[in-house]
Amino acid sequence: MPLRLSEHADHDRPRERLWSVGPAALTGQELLAVLLGTGRAGRDALAVAGEVLARVDGSLRRLAGRPSAELALVPGVGRGKAARVVAALELGRRVGAEQEPPPARIRGPADVQRFYATRLRDLAVEEFHVLALGSQSQVLGDLLITRGILNSSLVHPREVFRAAIAEAAAGIIVVHNHPSGDPAPSADDRAVTRQLVDAGRLLDVPVYDHVIVGGDRYVSFAEAGLL
Repeated sequence: MPLRLSEHADHDRPRERLWSVGPAALTGQELLAVLLGTGRAGRDALAVAGEVLARVDGSLRRLAGRPSAELALVPGVGRGKAARVVAALELGRRVGAEQEPPPARIRGPADVQRFYATRLRDLAVEEFHVLALGSQSQVLGDLLITRGILNSSLVHPREVFRAAIAEAAAGIIVVHNHPSGDPAPSADDRAVTRQLVDAGRLLDVPVYDHVIVGGDRYVSFAEAGLL
């Protein structure tokens, strides 16, 4: 039978330590062990948590970016425990997103990066967003258009501008992430951008920029002269 955290002495149990000294005093391995609850035959939850972290070089950021199915395959984890870990990481991501409200106005791509970094930089798949702006560059809405590999067949101008027009946008900035961490534009990124810019001219809803978020970096098509 798997060893349980309850079999440890009180002062060594992560859950008891959490209550006695607070979560900030626990290591990442201990916090992960609290989520797992139990381990597997011959390995307690702390040991299994250590094995999980070893696969991502001890980085919680890297763990957040790994597919949930990969986490479920770690011996002693499985789908149920993996779901708890993924849910906890997603809650943390959402807390971070709430702490970074949209700026009143977009003054440049750095504002876009600050707004989207916490919600996009650790995702395992690409998300394509439209930031709808008013006539004074005020933010009207953040619109998720698609999730998955970015190409012209998935990001169609019809879907992008339907959402923008519904928000009565005077113009838009399109934003997506590169899970690889490298924000350099791909050939598909350039093709999608050209298509959207051309459609925006016809509809009189200009595309002001395309910002690609990769890890803690970004590339702005406007800054790079690629629009």
